[in-house]
Amino acid sequence: MNRAELRATQQPIKERYLQEPEAALVTLSAGGRLEDDAISCSVQTGRELVRAGLHPATGGSGALACSGDMLLQALVACAGVTLRSVATSLEIPVTGSVRAEGDLDFRGTLAVKGAEEAPVGFREIRLVFDLEGEATEQQLDKLLELTERYCVVYQTLLGGVQVSVSRVD
Repeated sequence: MNRAELRATQQPIKERYLQEPEAALVTLSAGGRLEDDAISCSVQTGRELVRAGLHPATGGSGALACSGDMLLQALVACAGVTLRSVATSLEIPVTGSVRAEGDLDFRGTLAVKGAEEAPVGFREIRLVFDLEGEATEQQLDKLLELTERYCVVYQTLLGGVQVSVSRVD
């Protein structure tokens, strides 16, 4: 897809959202099925079923997907697509790769230590782009700036979001 095709595709959508702001509010969802035979959860991704289980650092075999890895994969996917979209829109010739890595202290997850010493969750996440092409330093800086601004997963992680837990009666 080139810049003209991207703009032609997005322009009517943008116009609709300006006229009907409520049309831009979309609820995304994910669902999973708790497994009877293992400590795992089957998650429907829309394309295929992913079985998630315990990370080896918490007693898992490593054969199933780890939800922490899936979070980083979502960040990589979102940031990669966002960067490519921005690069296409600005006609900046760039290719390359993106990787995310994050630090976890599993003592918190396993309740070995309290939240003060070992909070549950990532302590830090690093998103790294290895970009190639004929883009200038200024263009690359602009790409990263706009990718940070418009990447949904990045902004959600950065700013936090209200999350609630409930169950169906």
